[in-house]
Amino acid sequence: MIILSSVALAIAAVGTCCGDLRFWRVAQREHYLVGETAAFGRRWWQGGWDSTLLFGVGMAGAIATAFVPAAAIVPGLVAVAAPLRLSLRGRTGRLSWTRRLATLAGVTVLLEGAGAALGALGSGLEGATLAVALESMLTPLFVDAALVATRPLEEAMARRFVEQARARLERVHPLVVAVTGSYGKTTVKGYIAHLVGSYKTTLPSPKSFNNRAGLARTVNEHLGPATEVLVAEMGTYGPGEIAEMCSWMRPQISVMTAIGPAHLQRFKSLDNTLRAKAEITETAQVVVLNADDERLAAYGRELAALGEKRVLLASGRDGSADVAVVPGEEGLALYVAGEKVGLAAVRPGERPTAASNAACAAAVALELGVPAPEVLARLASLPLPANRLQRYRADGGYLVYDDTFNSNPTGARLALQRLAEESEVSPGGRRVVVTPGMVELGPEQARENESFGAAAAAVADRLFVVARTNRAALLRGARQSSAEVVTVDRLDQAIAWVRDNLGPGDAVLYENDLPDHYL
Repeated sequence: MIILSSVALAIAAVGTCCGDLRFWRVAQREHYLVGETAAFGRRWWQGGWDSTLLFGVGMAGAIATAFVPAAAIVPGLVAVAAPLRLSLRGRTGRLSWTRRLATLAGVTVLLEGAGAALGALGSGLEGATLAVALESMLTPLFVDAALVATRPLEEAMARRFVEQARARLERVHPLVVAVTGSYGKTTVKGYIAHLVGSYKTTLPSPKSFNNRAGLARTVNEHLGPATEVLVAEMGTYGPGEIAEMCSWMRPQISVMTAIGPAHLQRFKSLDNTLRAKAEITETAQVVVLNADDERLAAYGRELAALGEKRVLLASGRDGSADVAVVPGEEGLALYVAGEKVGLAAVRPGERPTAASNAACAAAVALELGVPAPEVLARLASLPLPANRLQRYRADGGYLVYDDTFNSNPTGARLALQRLAEESEVSPGGRRVVVTPGMVELGPEQARENESFGAAAAAVADRLFVVARTNRAALLRGARQSSAEVVTVDRLDQAIAWVRDNLGPGDAVLYENDLPDHYL
């Protein structure tokens, strides 16, 4: 009996280790946010009848361990194999054994070990086996508990790096431009660096380094003594985060690109989103706002009425705005204070996805003293941000629109419009859309994906619905169309079909790509 119980305990422990590996990866991919690991665990166990059934079997086995210790074999084996499709190593984002992850892993194991020790103190080997059997099915909860336990340490370490960054900023004293928005902030950051970079030594925060740790790292590792302008992208999951970053970065110019349903499950409402994003204006003397966004336009009027800051409204369609970049048949027209400066010759397929993004960047460049003719000249060569509606021709001769990064409802509609208007698709050519839909839209997610599914099926001859996260909503939206709709579990399955079947005169849009810790 002791031997069988020991074997069952060992198998349950292996299952717990497998669960830990899966959900440490989820925690890392979700930026170590407390509560997200448990939320993803629930979604995965409920994500298909097979995983749900296995979870029921595993929990039943864990409970039965209280009466028959050998039953711990069942939850152990279930935890080794399931949730189904959530791999141990990951295909798109593998575990990176950073200092933070190692700390999280160590505390997780300590908590699980404490649970087993308490079980052993109460009922010996049988108690320890019961505790580990339950842990093997509930690893996301232990990972979340470890995130709570390590938070004070991580906060203390973050403060140390922030203080280093604060001191460096005081020594170098660059002019700080801060950029935020529900979407478009990375693009606008790149545009500002492009428009200003030939006039002043400019450092944009790299990649999507847009939280406290990322910006502190940007300053500590990249800010040189000759840097004149630091362009800092600022993201947030809730109130207070941007205000904290601004308290030590002290931006003089702040930019808000858009207010939309991104991360709505955390903000709960767009009004909350606006309030959290507006924290970026607190230290700024100049505020640049996208006038094409109704909420930002209204906020701009309120801010201007206070008379405490200079407010510049930037537009991608209204030439009477303070600064406007308006697309036309021949290119991009630049307007300043309602007067047309000139025209930048840019072909339709190479223009910014949202002209308002270019207008916001142009407003910053002009405010920093870049002459209007130079801004106009550099509008003709705006960089295309990676994976944000990049247009290129594949080896097979077909056109590819790569919009796989951080999809949102506004950007997705613009991408579909680009695909529909693509002039190089031949009369008999095919338009294909490949998408897993959009996430982090809170209560609007199902409705937005259903709407997007309908719009995509209206444009595409063939629609690939990837993975399961938004499958039901996308299929509901597409069911009234004549497009051929295909479901696949992985993006590479759709890519293989595209490569084998499309050729010159065809086009494909890849709209969003979810990492594989999503269903």
